[in-house]
Amino acid sequence: MKKSILVIIAVLFSAFAKAQCAMCRAVIESGGSTAEAEGLNNGITYLMIFPYLLVGAIIYMIYRSTTKKASN
Repeated sequence: MKKSILVIIAVLFSAFAKAQCAMCRAVIESGGSTAEAEGLNNGITYLMIFPYLLVGAIIYMIYRSTTKKASN
């Protein structure tokens, strides 16, 4: 069980950590400023961390509650 959770977390965070939407990418590429592009990437990454943390916390709470019941 723990191995599958680690695999899911690794896939979610590694593949999409520096992704951009198509429109944002087009605007940044037309401007040519790498500082703006890096700032946009960091902002997207920052905003995407919180949903993953919430989902991870919920999954952990469910996992913890099921292991408590199994050990009793």
